[in-house]
Amino acid sequence: MTTTVLLDAGVVSRCRRRVHLEHDPAARDSPRGAPDPTAELRKADAAAHRREIADQLAAKFGDDWVEIPAGRGVEREAATAVALEAGARFIWSAQLPRDPDGGRRGAIDLLVRTEHGYVPVLVVRHKVSDPGTGARTSPISEITNIGGEPDQTRKVRPQPRDQLRLAHTLRLLSAAGYADDRHALAGVIGLDGDVVVWHDLTAPTWPGGRTALAEYEVRFADRVAVATAAATGGEPLAQPSRIVECRSCPWWPTCGQNLLDTRDVSLVVRGEDAGFLRAAGVTTVDALAALDIDDADVAPLVGMPLPDAVGLARAWLADLTVVRRNESVHVPRADVEVDVDMESFGDAGAYLWGALLSGADIGIEHGYRAFVTWDPLPTDDEARSFAEFWQWFASVREATVARGLTFRAYCYNELAENRWLLASAKRFAGKPGIPTRREVLTFIESDEWVDLFGSVREHFLCSHGKGLKTIAPAAGFTWRDAEASGENSMRWYRAAVGMDGDEPDTVQRTRLLEYNEDDVRATAVLRGWMSSPEVNKIPFVGDL
Repeated sequence: MTTTVLLDAGVVSRCRRRVHLEHDPAARDSPRGAPDPTAELRKADAAAHRREIADQLAAKFGDDWVEIPAGRGVEREAATAVALEAGARFIWSAQLPRDPDGGRRGAIDLLVRTEHGYVPVLVVRHKVSDPGTGARTSPISEITNIGGEPDQTRKVRPQPRDQLRLAHTLRLLSAAGYADDRHALAGVIGLDGDVVVWHDLTAPTWPGGRTALAEYEVRFADRVAVATAAATGGEPLAQPSRIVECRSCPWWPTCGQNLLDTRDVSLVVRGEDAGFLRAAGVTTVDALAALDIDDADVAPLVGMPLPDAVGLARAWLADLTVVRRNESVHVPRADVEVDVDMESFGDAGAYLWGALLSGADIGIEHGYRAFVTWDPLPTDDEARSFAEFWQWFASVREATVARGLTFRAYCYNELAENRWLLASAKRFAGKPGIPTRREVLTFIESDEWVDLFGSVREHFLCSHGKGLKTIAPAAGFTWRDAEASGENSMRWYRAAVGMDGDEPDTVQRTRLLEYNEDDVRATAVLRGWMSSPEVNKIPFVGDL
C-alpha cells in the first residue's frame, strides 16, 4: 500500500528533519516546545495586514469580490471550487483544490482572473522592494494589470520564500486547470501596501541562473520523498542537525535530545560546518575535541576557523559556557561611557531608548535614563522620545569633549540599534531635535560606538551561544526578572500599551523599564569584568 502525502508550500523553506517528524506516525507523541511568542506576534500582525488589504480591495471591486469564509479545510476547498467554476473575478483566501498526483495542497491570499485563467497574488507584512529601478509594479487599485509596468523608483527585494510559495500555487492552479498558462507571472503586495510587485517565476533570477520554478521543483520533490519515507516507515531521509531555525522550532525538544544522546557535532558547530565535519568523519563532539588540527582533512569551515571549532568542543565537554580565545582580553574604554539599549516592537518602531552614564564627572548626573513613548506604535510620539534621547546623548558627548576627555558608547550587537538609529533619523527627518541621517551615520561609523558583542566574539569561545543573557552571568550579572527575554518583552509591551483592547498595564511598563535597565547594566558589568584581572579566571582554550 502506498501512502500519499499532501504538502503545503511551507515545506520547501522548512528544515528537512521537521518535514520528516511532521509525517512520522511514531513522532506524534514526541515532546514539542511551546509556541514562539515572537513568531505568534508576527503571525497576528501579518493577519491584520492581510485583513486591511482585503478590506481595501473589497471596497473597490464590490460585487466582483468573493471571500472564502473561515472554516474547515474541506469546506473552504469546496467554496473555492465553486468560485473558480463560476469564474469569480477576485477570490480572496482561496483554499485550492488538492493535487494528489503531485502531492500538493495549499491556500493563497488572492486569485485574480484574466481572460485565460487565474494569477496568484500573495500579501505579506515585509518589504518586497527597495529604492532603485528594475521592478515591474501595478498600483493595487490596478491589480488587474498583470505584469505591471517598469517602475523607475523600485527594485525587487529578493524574498525567496515568497517566490517559492507562488510557484507552489501556480502548480496547484495548473493541476486544477485554472492557471493562466500563457506565462508564470505572480504578484506580491508587501508592507507598504501600495503596489503589486510582479515576479516572472521562469526568469533566471536565482543563483546560478536558476528560475524560481526550477528551484521549487527540486526542493518540493525532495520534501515529498522525505515525507513519504516518514509516513510509510521507510529509511529516514533526514537526520537531526542543529541549525539557526532550531531556536524557534516546536520540534527542538525532540531533536535536541536526540543530538545530546548521540553527542552530535552540530551541538557546537551548526549548519553547513557540521556537514563539512561529518563528511570528514567527525560526527561527534568528542571526535571534534580530539581532532589533530595539523593532520585533519576537513574542508575550510564557513562559520569559524577549525581551531576555534575544536576549542568549542573541548569547552562543551568540560561544561564551560565561556573560555578565553586569547590569553589577554582587551576592550576599548574611555573616560566617559554610555551604555545604550533599544526596545522595538516588530517593524512598528522603537518605543524605548535606555542609556546608562558612567565614568568621569562632566556635570551631567550619572545613572540610568529611559526615553520612552507609551503611545501604541506606530506613533508620532516616537519622534519626541527619540529626539529627547539623541539630544541628551549629544549633550553628553559635547560636555565630554569640552573637558578634554574621551567618550565611548556601547551596545550589545549593534544591528538592532543601528537599524533604528538610522530609520528614526529618516522617518522623522525635520522634526524638532531629530538628527540628520548623516549625523547618525558618522557616529555609528566612528570609534566612539563600540559593539561589545564584537569584543566577546574576538576574545571568547562560547559553547552555548554569545547572547547577552548567556555571557553576562559569567561576569556575575543577574537580571531581576527571571523571565527577561526579547520574546517575552513583546507580550509585556502589548499589555503595557493596551494593544489588545484592555486598559494599559502600568505593571508591565515598569517591568519593561527594569528589563531595559538591566540590559544596559549588563553590558557595563560585562565590559568592566573583561577589563579586570577577574577575566583571567576564565580558562584559556589552549590549556584545555
